[in-house]
Amino acid sequence: MTDDSYRVVLKQTLEPFFFDPWTVEEVADFVIGQQQEWREYVLNWVKSIAKTQPELAYQYAARVSSALEQIGQQGAEQWLQSALDTYFSQGLYPANQLIKNLDSFIEQYHLTQKGTELKEIKNVLENFLHGLNGRQLNIKPDEQSYTDTETIFLPAVLCKFDESKQNFALYKAMAVHQWAQTWYGTWRIDVQQALQRFHHSERALALFHQLETVRLNACLQRDFPGLHRQMQQLDASRQPTTIPQSILQRLQATDADANDSLDCLQQLEASPPVMEPWIYQGMLKPQQVNAVIEARKLKEKDLFRLALAKMADEMGHEDYQADEASDEPEESTEPAAQDENGARFERKAVVDPEQPQGFSYELELDGVSAIPNDETQSLIDSIMQDHGDIPEDFLVAAGAGAYHVWQAQQQQEEDPDDVWKGTYHEEGAFLYDEWDCTRQAHRKNWCALREKEVKPDFDSDFCSHTLNKYKGLGKTLRRTFEAMRDENKVLKRQPDGENLDIDALVSALADVRSGMELSSRIYTHAHRAERNIAVIFMIDMSGSTRGWINTAQREALILLCEALQSLGDRYAIYGFSGMTRKRCELYRIKTFDDQYDDEIRARIAAIEAQDYTRMGVTIRHLTHLFRDVQARTKLLITLSDGKPDDYDSYHGEYGIEDTRMSLFEARLEGIHPFCITIDEEARDYLPHLYGHANYVVIDDVNKLPYKISDIYRKLTT
Repeated sequence: MTDDSYRVVLKQTLEPFFFDPWTVEEVADFVIGQQQEWREYVLNWVKSIAKTQPELAYQYAARVSSALEQIGQQGAEQWLQSALDTYFSQGLYPANQLIKNLDSFIEQYHLTQKGTELKEIKNVLENFLHGLNGRQLNIKPDEQSYTDTETIFLPAVLCKFDESKQNFALYKAMAVHQWAQTWYGTWRIDVQQALQRFHHSERALALFHQLETVRLNACLQRDFPGLHRQMQQLDASRQPTTIPQSILQRLQATDADANDSLDCLQQLEASPPVMEPWIYQGMLKPQQVNAVIEARKLKEKDLFRLALAKMADEMGHEDYQADEASDEPEESTEPAAQDENGARFERKAVVDPEQPQGFSYELELDGVSAIPNDETQSLIDSIMQDHGDIPEDFLVAAGAGAYHVWQAQQQQEEDPDDVWKGTYHEEGAFLYDEWDCTRQAHRKNWCALREKEVKPDFDSDFCSHTLNKYKGLGKTLRRTFEAMRDENKVLKRQPDGENLDIDALVSALADVRSGMELSSRIYTHAHRAERNIAVIFMIDMSGSTRGWINTAQREALILLCEALQSLGDRYAIYGFSGMTRKRCELYRIKTFDDQYDDEIRARIAAIEAQDYTRMGVTIRHLTHLFRDVQARTKLLITLSDGKPDDYDSYHGEYGIEDTRMSLFEARLEGIHPFCITIDEEARDYLPHLYGHANYVVIDDVNKLPYKISDIYRKLTT
């Protein structure tokens, strides 16, 4: 194919993804400008990115040639993934800047090739730290190593050593040192305020950090001697310090704490010793730590008092028993903070060598032992980390009024849109396994899915326009479906009936002529078929359906629903899309309990293309929904325009095999899956997913409204 011919095909391919014809022209030039071997590769990525953000796709196309030449396919994909990660977390402008600053990325990429990347070992380090003790700490990249007591920040790349094993050991040492600050009480004092009395606060902070590191090293040596040796081996060439022996002995004492480091700092301020920083030491940021700790203390105090109120309620404390005479809870006119004090708990210290202070607390209420659940115990541990104690005012449970208001709030369903704002939390989401074909095993609770409502568009005239456009087809469908409802099934070879079964009679006469006895099963009997069918329509709402595909889907659903009104089958409609395994979304359009009315029509009219096509988790969730439906026949009909695909690693063999496994799991539940697709390449993978007889490819999307009702009729009769 010549470049001119290829350009024509390219422009037709790209038109659905870009609004401006000049942009289509330029992107086509970028693709044609690639080496022959890279053209299809670049084109596929451009289409994939454009589903999410056309501007990013344009910027990628403009620079990908240079990226492929300098850092190859693997480096170019890392560059792109970094830009997409930035887009989803920070927005379009920072992502565009990352795409445009290709030279900076290439420089960083060459650095990572020699070193070890944090993202490759982040999960390992987080699990390791969680196994040590204390509150669970997150790990994030930054230029320097420090902690704010909830997150540990480490460099994105380490290339201090030539071997990746040693760089990993350094990452581990850095993380452990920051963890030690949170566990052994560096931040139980207000470091920022304490250092204000020194003449040179910057120098005082650096020296305090050095002294604290001496103390923390001594703590690690006592509690984790093997780990301590590994950390010291990384710093074998470090010059010894000139700290006086008396200071060392005080800092290394078993009962030393951060206040001892402050006292030693005051002694050494006039003539500070020569101390080379440890390789894993990082830095201290007291201002950031203070902000995080103050917010956490206020939050944890409220949560702990509510947890105590719950414990008092479960123990039958009279102050928390609900008023059974009233069906409706009384509305509180005062904020919870002004609510009356509740039950007072007592604390009893018990020896606990696992704690850095050597003890922990048991709780009692009215002399009776109160045993906290795991969540409350974690709260206690976190409070002990910050305070070294449980303050007296924490031990007063929230009053009954505040507790019952909190109970009601806990029962309210969260807005699915709110959970995506800021840091993602899995609370309230449906968690499902995902099949990893490379390991031949499920990834447990790998995908988080939330149900969302499609907000009805009552102002749209889409439904009336569709019914008018397909007026003749709509009447035909209704007549066909009404006939399906009333049709009788003819049972052949019956012992009695209204008519002779000619085929059975011919066979019987042949048997008589051969000397056999005449069979009595020579009649037909009309039997009214009882329809006991439940169907879920699973609608692909990925970005690739944007445009005429989305229109055809909505038209087909309107016609189908109108026809199903005369048939009486139970059916539900759900759309699906999402972005990565942490953000899988199922859109409720019509549930089994919903009546087909103006609101459902308005929801269908409001169906819009969203993000990506992660099919396995959606199929598993709909299989879960089917468990509450009693029906002899259960159909799961998927309407899609392409193969499983998501922006992380859910594509190719991985996505297909997970979808295949989810369909297999659905069949084990007695569900019959069927797929209707407009993907011309579907014959390459759909037989593997659905079987040769359980899918249909519609070669023209405009035929979808005509075909889908006919397909449904054949499937259910």
